[in-house]
Amino acid sequence: MISVNWTLGLQFVNFIILLIILNKLLYRPLMNIIAERREAIEGSHGRAKSLEADIEDKMQRYQQQLSEAKFAANEERNSLKKAASAEEAKILSEAQGKATARLQTIKAQVGKEAAAASKTLKSDAESLAGQIATKILGRELA
Repeated sequence: MISVNWTLGLQFVNFIILLIILNKLLYRPLMNIIAERREAIEGSHGRAKSLEADIEDKMQRYQQQLSEAKFAANEERNSLKKAASAEEAKILSEAQGKATARLQTIKAQVGKEAAAASKTLKSDAESLAGQIATKILGRELA
């Protein structure tokens, strides 16, 4: 059976001394190490969240700059297309004007040549008619 005597008090004092020694040598350093690790982990999580927010902000700025650059490129392309269309219309108009002028010149030249050929043919036709009449009649026409 268990008896209560002075050894129980001695065991209690021994237990308290052991708790104090273990607390100083084992529990406090262990708790300090755990606390330091917790702080380091929380600091790392904080830095990671900060970096993640910074990356997200940079990505949003990048996307905004990219969309602005695309918009500017589209505007530039449209203005270049308009300028090219205007230049094309100008060149086509000039070419059409030159072609029309050249066609008029050719028509005038053909008209002159046709009139000259007509005069030549009329004079040749009259002389041929006179020669034919002379041969048919057998005498010179007056």
